[in-house]
Amino acid sequence: MIDIEHLKYPIGKFQFDPDSAEENLKEAIEQIKLLPENLNKALGNLNESQINTPYRPGGWTVRQVVHHIADSHMNALIRFKLALTEDNPTIKPYDEAAWAKMSDYDLAVNPSLDLIRIIHFKWVVLLEKMELSDFHKTYYHPENMRQQSLLEVALMYSWHSQHHLAHIQHLAIRENWVTK
Repeated sequence: MIDIEHLKYPIGKFQFDPDSAEENLKEAIEQIKLLPENLNKALGNLNESQINTPYRPGGWTVRQVVHHIADSHMNALIRFKLALTEDNPTIKPYDEAAWAKMSDYDLAVNPSLDLIRIIHFKWVVLLEKMELSDFHKTYYHPENMRQQSLLEVALMYSWHSQHHLAHIQHLAIRENWVTK
């Protein structure tokens, strides 16, 4: 029997622990830095049919996941910059499910992989130059109805990177697409 929760959250749900957040920051930045390379490895030699396979029943295809990562992380970089340059700005949420139905999600994954590589390069430069006090700056997320610190957001996007990477990796393992 398929455990749908494990398919949805292969590395578990994101949990922010403020007590250990600062000590986990360096590793979070490293995970953000490694995502483009890790995604390229995970996609490896997948063919079009495999890229068009949902990672779980009722879930997005691998193609949609890759395009989602590009859009999500583009928004995250902009939100970081807003929080660093404004006092607790209100960020603009977006409907991820609606975006996943847009025509650009039918494109090959390469443009989004290029975008992810560029976004992560710029983002990591920013993250590595930030002072610890910068990570305590916040933005207001109207969907969550609360402030979020950049420390929490950095850890969340490290998780987000690993979460979607695991969707692709676990699908490849389940379908025996992994070659030794």
